[in-house]
Amino acid sequence: MSVKQLSLEDAASANINVISGTSKGNQAVHDLIVAYRANRRTGSACTKTRGEVRGSGKKIYKQKGTGGARHGARSAPIFVGGGVVFGPRPRDYSKKVTKNTRKLALRKALGEKIAAGEVASIASFAVSDGKTKSYVSAVREISDAKKVLIIAKSFDEKTQLASRNVPKVNIMTADEVNIEQILHANAVIIAEDAFETLAMRTA
Repeated sequence: MSVKQLSLEDAASANINVISGTSKGNQAVHDLIVAYRANRRTGSACTKTRGEVRGSGKKIYKQKGTGGARHGARSAPIFVGGGVVFGPRPRDYSKKVTKNTRKLALRKALGEKIAAGEVASIASFAVSDGKTKSYVSAVREISDAKKVLIIAKSFDEKTQLASRNVPKVNIMTADEVNIEQILHANAVIIAEDAFETLAMRTA
């Protein structure tokens, strides 16, 4: 399987617009990564207030004559088993990022990976028998990096089946790949049929 290291000139000739060697795009990358991680949060942490904890609302002892402080109910926050003051409540952590910011971040992530010599191109990638062993062998012919990302326009069912048990070698379509996956990989392999889609996403 022929593998060619992708240069900035090769990316330009394929109409893939990338950014490297400048600080432009750093903030876009940061904002998008923060948004990805925030959007994965469920926001389901929840504590009960004094009005929600289980128990009676009866006054625990009379107002006067006990020598103790005045209390209305055992559910007050100062008691064990009482409510929580200002505790976490269910909330939405999701963040929105504009299309232009996403596009700028993709240009930057691809550009820096290409400039670092961590991006290569191949004609195509497929595993015809759907076996994990064949998949690993095919990947090792391309790259010996620890974490590999393979990008193509699409993958057949056999290739997807073979890839499921190899967590550090991911396959993603050019439509779906994001900058977090690109930055996480030690080597990015792009099939030639993905160039057109990547060019449209970075235009």
